[in-house]
Amino acid sequence: MRVQIHDLKPVLSETEMLALREHQAQRQQRQAAQSMQRRGLVLEAACRVFAERGLDGASIREIARRAGYTAGAIYSYFDSKEAIHVALLGESLERLRLAMEAPRVPRGQHRAALEARARAWFAFYVAHPQDLDLALLRTHGPEGGAQSLLDARVLEAMRPCEQALLSLGLDQEAAVQERTALLAYGLGLLVLRQVGLPGGEPQAQILFDRYLAQLLERVGPAMPPATPEAEQGDLFDL
Repeated sequence: MRVQIHDLKPVLSETEMLALREHQAQRQQRQAAQSMQRRGLVLEAACRVFAERGLDGASIREIARRAGYTAGAIYSYFDSKEAIHVALLGESLERLRLAMEAPRVPRGQHRAALEARARAWFAFYVAHPQDLDLALLRTHGPEGGAQSLLDARVLEAMRPCEQALLSLGLDQEAAVQERTALLAYGLGLLVLRQVGLPGGEPQAQILFDRYLAQLLERVGPAMPPATPEAEQGDLFDL
């Protein structure tokens, strides 16, 4: 058998193999970071387009133009504008979840937990109106089933409030009704605040505080303050 010179391949030493693998790993990390950065630019551009035109008025072409890419490049990350909305809403609801879990409430203080979670929910959307826009985006196209799933995810974000209501002794049906009413009333105030509620932000906050106080009164009396012994250790519901 004749061996051609171009068939010969150098045998790398162990040190050279380790260096090659490290170089390949670093290149993959750079490529992943660049891909995440490009994806982030697409999401930022989409968020602006959705805010201006709504979901129905938005287009992949316009999102790509705002992001500085071609429309074809967008499809490397998302197969439709609806998929972009799902990604944006998912990230938004995760930030909301963290915000609602942030207040530390002593274990067993279910009334205080309900108040803390509800206030955190309202404060999140006051501070981040663009996230409210994402939650309220609607499509009137053939994606009705997908829209129902998105609506369910927005409702599911209020689950901590429902859990507190159940802990206060409400049955499942009553807890769901109170949770839904809280969501509807709060969203209404947030929308009115964005479009120019008379009195502006203070009035929206006052009305929400009043509704929440009435809800707390309906579901049960205030719990006595926790004793020093009860506050020792890790006795907080997260």
